[in-house]
Amino acid sequence: MKPVAALQAAGEALARRAWGDVFAILSEADRHRPLDPEDLERLALAAHLIGKDSESDDLWTRAHHAWLTRSEVPRAVRCVFWLGLDLVLSGEWARGAGWMARAQRLLDAGQPDCVEQGYLLALEGLQSFLAGDAARSEAVSEQALTIATRFGDPDLMNFAMISIGESLIRLGRAEEGAQLLDEAMVAVTAGEVSPVVSGLAYCAVIAACREVFDLRRAREWTAEFSRWCAAQEELVPYRGICLVHRVEIMCLHGDWADALEEANRACRWMGSMPAAQSADAAYYQLGELYRLRGEHDEAERSYREASRLGHTAQPGVALSLLSAGEVTAAEHAIRTALDGAGDPASRCRILPAYVEIMLAADKGEDARRAAAELAAVAEALDFPLLSAVSGRAQGAVLLAGGEARSAQAVLGHAVASFRELEAPYEAARTRLLVGLACRETGDEITAQLEFEAATSVFRELGAAPDLMRVEGLSRTAPARAAGLLTARELEVLRHVAVGKSNRAVADALFLSEKTVARHLSNIFLKLKVSSRSAATAYAHRNHLV
Repeated sequence: MKPVAALQAAGEALARRAWGDVFAILSEADRHRPLDPEDLERLALAAHLIGKDSESDDLWTRAHHAWLTRSEVPRAVRCVFWLGLDLVLSGEWARGAGWMARAQRLLDAGQPDCVEQGYLLALEGLQSFLAGDAARSEAVSEQALTIATRFGDPDLMNFAMISIGESLIRLGRAEEGAQLLDEAMVAVTAGEVSPVVSGLAYCAVIAACREVFDLRRAREWTAEFSRWCAAQEELVPYRGICLVHRVEIMCLHGDWADALEEANRACRWMGSMPAAQSADAAYYQLGELYRLRGEHDEAERSYREASRLGHTAQPGVALSLLSAGEVTAAEHAIRTALDGAGDPASRCRILPAYVEIMLAADKGEDARRAAAELAAVAEALDFPLLSAVSGRAQGAVLLAGGEARSAQAVLGHAVASFRELEAPYEAARTRLLVGLACRETGDEITAQLEFEAATSVFRELGAAPDLMRVEGLSRTAPARAAGLLTARELEVLRHVAVGKSNRAVADALFLSEKTVARHLSNIFLKLKVSSRSAATAYAHRNHLV
């Protein structure tokens, strides 16, 4: 193909966002005659978007030098921004810092007032954010936004607004930050910014929504992101994480079968991509689905792979241990996970599991403190999903502390929130707690209705561990026994009556052996018996088993 025809074909492919075609056409043309700087930029962009990161870096470098030979310093610095962005996001901070320093020196030497100053500030802001300094990131990104506004540069304006929004969320100003992200996304959905900035914006916004449990925004932007990716079939850098977010949302909405298929697809797809496109998050989500279905061996393998690739396997591993009856191991694991969670968002992902495990380990005071911390963050952020999760944790603590009536009210609000969010599994788990609270107050009829509703959801989803637990709880005790023993004591007696040891009872009911022994002591006292065999005989006489 002649050079003019090749460039025309590349332009047509660019308009279609056929990035593979752009790369193939311009690469072939470059082999016959070196491309000019603008076409090198197009080739570098196409290489990045189809996952050829090494080639992209080399091409941005060539474009940088080509612009310098034409004394076009600002354009040369703009190339450094895109190159530096790749380096920073892939963790090559030293190389990125070196290029940024070089670009700043070039501007200081004769181009102090240009929009590229803002681009270097934006890159500095991103580095600060990734290093955990949200305050500096916000301040530097604000300077970049001022320059972007003055020069009317949509890419820089969007990049800076996204950085400011992320930083505000990290600084605890979640609603303010989320609103700024929404504003920035208007330009993305309107097609006003470049593909790379659009992709980064989608990823940043969805990640920020997940960080503060803002399900509504996460669901909306993930759907829009999926459409954006689907329109560019050869797109690589962002498609994988898009799949992972889809899996999370599908799982929350009860689409477990489809979510499992999508999670496996995400693992295969991301695993075939370059190292920067790690499949760690996909494997963690796969592990979560297997855990919820009771497929513990598969869950363990997925968690191990996620951990090997660099993703924390908590709280999934700790909850998997709890489900298997290994309460002590679960307690140690979740304590380690919480100790390692620094920022509030990270702690909020651990705290619900921490509360559940501490209650199972009979560490009520630890559970109460964790639930209070979760409630404080939920109140500050005021997002429905986090509020519902917090309400369930508070209700569980109240129930374990003997405040069943107070627990009913708190848990009822949580159930309503989960149902409004269309989160059937979370609602069913909470209804199980409502049933236990009703049983503790003597309302066995309502308790059975709650157990039956939860059973229906667990069976439909294939939540085997939860189904086994609720089926064990849903049997009605005879009136005489119900009048003598608490609901928990009846559960313990039933398990003892079929020959289970204290350890086995503890595993089945997610209790500690110490708590089982205490319940047995109370049972002996109330039934006026002195041994396990006498208590077993009582249970059989009264048709409790």
